[in-house]
Amino acid sequence: MNTTPSSIHASAAKRRISTQSIVLVGMFAAVLAVISQISLPMPSGVPITIQVFGIALVGTVLGWKMGFFATVVYILLGAVGLPVFANFRGGIQVLVGMSGGYILAWPVMAVLSGIRPKTENKTRNLAVMIILSIIGLMIVEFAGAFQWSRLTSDMSLSAIIAYSFVAFIPKDVIITVVAVVIGNQMRKPLIRGGYLK
Repeated sequence: MNTTPSSIHASAAKRRISTQSIVLVGMFAAVLAVISQISLPMPSGVPITIQVFGIALVGTVLGWKMGFFATVVYILLGAVGLPVFANFRGGIQVLVGMSGGYILAWPVMAVLSGIRPKTENKTRNLAVMIILSIIGLMIVEFAGAFQWSRLTSDMSLSAIIAYSFVAFIPKDVIITVVAVVIGNQMRKPLIRGGYLK
């Protein structure tokens, strides 16, 4: 088989892009692990955190595909026992516990946060990204509330959702919007440097 210089260059570029993608996924999984430790334990067993900020940031910066993989890598690291979840917890018991529904829905939010609209208007693009990210946040909130309600006899699903609208959702909407705005700016130098498309 003849190997031309152009095919060698293309193959090397593909490997380089693949390596860069793996590094970025690993780096942002680590970012999620760090952000997860900023939390306030609550008597309910579900801590107040800024983790959705990290999910929206990862999705916005990396795009839907790499954002999804970074979030899944983070969850798998926690599932095997590394203390990457809030309050330095790890293990399957966290995923099947009262806060597990939130965590398991994060990849969906990362995907929605990572969708890049292609209109001619930058402001409209940003608005659509924020809306998609907030839809992802609402999916996370509902999934978390659903699993929480299945594991406790103290609160019904409707009571948990009502509690979430007081304790979680207003703060989470604000930090999600902030994450999308910051992530959109962080993405630009990575594109210019050839790390992202």
